[in-house]
Amino acid sequence: MTTTRKLRLGPLPKTESVKLTFVCPVALKADLDRYAALHGRTYGEDVDAVTLIPHMLEAFMARDRGFKQGG
Repeated sequence: MTTTRKLRLGPLPKTESVKLTFVCPVALKADLDRYAALHGRTYGEDVDAVTLIPHMLEAFMARDRGFKQGG
């Protein structure tokens, strides 16, 4: 029996990018790598943590009511 899993972060759109440097704790990097692996299995497209980070931040900011109200 196969379990269908849906992640909060859906399939990634193709977008234009700008390079930034990002520093995080080792434990967070490990979690990001695990999330990337799960995302790849869920949507059938290999993705790494570096590719996911901007989409995760965008989703976070889109749901932040304080940011929407103050922005």
